[in-house]
Amino acid sequence: MPIPPTPVAHPAPAIPRSLFVFSIFYGGMTCIAGVLGNKQVALGPLAVEAGIFAFLLLVVTSSAVAELHGRAIAGRLVIFGFVPLLVSILLSWVVHALPASPEMQPANRDAIQLVLGSTWRIWLGGIVAYGISQTLNITIFSWLKGREGSSLLWLRAGLASMLSQVVDTLLFVTIAFGGVFPIAELLAGQMISKVVLSAVLVPPLIYLAVAIGRRLDA
Repeated sequence: MPIPPTPVAHPAPAIPRSLFVFSIFYGGMTCIAGVLGNKQVALGPLAVEAGIFAFLLLVVTSSAVAELHGRAIAGRLVIFGFVPLLVSILLSWVVHALPASPEMQPANRDAIQLVLGSTWRIWLGGIVAYGISQTLNITIFSWLKGREGSSLLWLRAGLASMLSQVVDTLLFVTIAFGGVFPIAELLAGQMISKVVLSAVLVPPLIYLAVAIGRRLDA
């Protein structure tokens, strides 16, 4: 009787350490962005919803992954980012529907219900804006790299972030609030604020993220 061949064990594919760390961080930012967006903050003359800080970190992380591992891998990161985003939305609906404990402070109960009880248009706006703007950011960033090479990292990241944030604002505000009240003033104010923040914060942060990634992979 012939002896069956011994199965060959195939080693698991190695994942670069920077990609592993950035993926975990990216997933966390997709979840917290919607929570932070419930507050508007004043930065001098600028008024902006606080979720922009998490979204800028998403932009920086995806751009750093594109720089270190290529556009295709960064694109997969954006796609996989839908998983924690959608699960967090589902859990928000479930927790909002569950009855609150009678021991909970009324003020805290009402505040969390308000945060979790966003309308379906707000959730939909966030999902659509996330997918399109993050994909656009990677596309612009990678296209600029192909045009000018590996230099001017700060310029590529800043331009990609500014353009993608304009699209993000246009999509989200239109889907979430279009027809509810006049949105022209809100659109203009949010676009200006996000462009300024992208120009100021993204260039130094992208250098930091890429340096951390290279250190992790060294």
